[in-house]
Order: sequence, then C-alpha cells, then structure tokens
Amino acid sequence: MSMSMPPRPRSSAIWQILTVVFLALFVVTLFLNFTGASRVVLPRGRTTMDRSRSLLEVAISSTNTDNKIAVIEVDGVIGSGEIDRSGLDLVEFIKDQLRMAENDGDVKAVILKVNSPGGEVLASDDINKAITKFQDDSHKPVVASMGTLAASGGYYISVPCRWIVANELTITGSIGVIMHGYNYRELMDKVGIHPQVFKSGRFKDMLSGEREDKDLSPEEQRTRDQEDRMVQSLIDETFHRFKDVVKAGREHAAQVNDGKGKALIDDWQDYADGRVLSGKQALNFGFVDELGDFDTARKRAESLAKISSANLVQYRMPVDLGSMLFRLLGKTEAPAIRVDLGVELPKLEAGRMYFMAPMTVLH
Repeated sequence: MSMSMPPRPRSSAIWQILTVVFLALFVVTLFLNFTGASRVVLPRGRTTMDRSRSLLEVAISSTNTDNKIAVIEVDGVIGSGEIDRSGLDLVEFIKDQLRMAENDGDVKAVILKVNSPGGEVLASDDINKAITKFQDDSHKPVVASMGTLAASGGYYISVPCRWIVANELTITGSIGVIMHGYNYRELMDKVGIHPQVFKSGRFKDMLSGEREDKDLSPEEQRTRDQEDRMVQSLIDETFHRFKDVVKAGREHAAQVNDGKGKALIDDWQDYADGRVLSGKQALNFGFVDELGDFDTARKRAESLAKISSANLVQYRMPVDLGSMLFRLLGKTEAPAIRVDLGVELPKLEAGRMYFMAPMTVLH
C-alpha cells in the first residue's frame, strides 16, 4: 500500500514569497542609494552623509576641483506640513541642508533655486532667518535663482540672499499679506442647519464662517467693525514686517557687494502693494540684482566665492527599505477621487496669514 506525502502548508510558500519580495526591495534600495543616486561621481569618489538627518550628498555636475556649490530647491507652496513620514517639514529640511553646507569646508557657496508662489507667513519667515544666519555664521554667499515664479513668500525667502538672479519673464514681487476664508452661513440656512455657539468672549468666534452677517443690530455691527479692525491690524503688522525684511535684505546685499548689485529705488514702497512684477521690472526697481538663468546664478556664486569652478551638489533624502514599505503598505485608506482642473491650487486655511501671489489664490 502506497502512502501519499502530506501536502506542504500553504503558509510556508507564502513566507518564501515574502522573503523573496523583501530581498528584492533590499537590492533595489541599495541600487537607488549607491548607483542611481550618484549619477556623477564626486571628486575622489566621495559621498557625504549627515548623521543627524542622514541626508545624502549627490553631485549634479562635476569638474576637476574640490570646490562645491550646494543647490537648495524650494519648489511649490511654502508650508509647515510634513514632507515625509518621519515628520520632517520643509523648513527643517532646508535648515538641515544649510547645516551640511556650512559644515563642509569644500562648499564655497549656495544657490537657492526658487520656483514658488509663496506660502505660510511663519514658514517663509523661518526660512528667511535660516538663510540670514547661514551667511552670517559661515560667511558663504547665497545666490537666489528665480524660476518661473518667485512671488510673495517666494520673494520673502529670496531677499536675504547676497545676490538675486531673475529671468526677464519671472513673476516676482507681490509683496503683501492675505488671510483667506469663507462665510457659508447662508448655505447652512438653505439646508436648515443652525449653529449653536457657546463662547467665553464676544470676539472668540471672530473668524468663524458660520456667523450671521445680515440684519445685524447696531451693537452687533459695532462688534463686527471692531473685529475687522483687529484682523486688519494683524495684516498690517505682518505687512510692515515684510517691507522691513525687503529693506534690510537689499540694503545689506548692496553693502557687502560694494555697490555692484542693484539698490532699491527711493520710492520702492510704492510698488510693494501686492502687485506682481516681471523680472525686468523687479530689476528696474532694485528688487533683484541681475537678469539671467540658473547658469548665470552659478557663475555669480563662483564669482562671489572667489573660485573659478565648482561641482554642483544637492542634499537628498536617501531611499531606504522602511520608506519603500511605507509607500507600498502604509496607505490603508480608500483612494481619493480628484478632479484635474489643469492647475495646482494652494490649500489656504482659514485663520492663517499667507505671503501668497494673488494669481494663485482661489477667491
């Protein structure tokens, strides 16, 4: 009598498949970090890892020199939201890159490559201060290279740079502040929803979108008028800060550049009213120093750093097995349905002030 072998447990086959998948992911991770990421080999075959954030230095161009220029990109709306699963935000990421550039003696200058319509007031101000501190502590110049759009907050983070390069067709300027929100009370009334509000003071719901703004009593109208004045005073205070930053940044640049750049014209504040400017107009008013492209900014950075040539490097987050698994397995919610309008609109939250170019704000 023949005896048949018992069937192998299916779980064993599953574990074998998972093992192969994990090994494949591990190999892909190594490949991305050590071959795909290093398209151009650094001098002496070196790469640099910063232990605090594990940023990987990647060469994007190479010449026969040890000198380096670090390129830091700001692309899109400036905000304080997380940019990766570790909780790192844009401000901290830029600070980490500046820290690496400061600690590396071979880095002689930094190019801030900006293509942004602006963003949150506090995030823009933090980046502005970080660039100012970097230049003061390291004595290495930062050159702003403006792309298609470097307006409002995009200009705010550019203005502390020692030199600003813009294309003739760059959209910049838009020096101003906006606070955005909706009043949807009439919509609530149409569907029969009436809010119940309990508050500790008469101004506690001053930015609420549920409030009734029609048929106000004289006392309620006085309260509304007072609220409007308080909010406007916040806007005005932040706007004055913006203008002070522009004045300080451009005056300091003119001083350290020995008059080689463009100085602000006497009536520059007349053009700091929220209007957008072309790169050519910004040059005429003294908001930028030079017209050109990224290559112009690179040559200017070499000139300010007093070097003849340099390798261009960037600091990037290395691809690791954990991040790959998070992308593959971490999303458990149902996919969202999106409507493509052909343009990426910034998400402005009620009750927050923004340095945002007007053409990007959804009214």
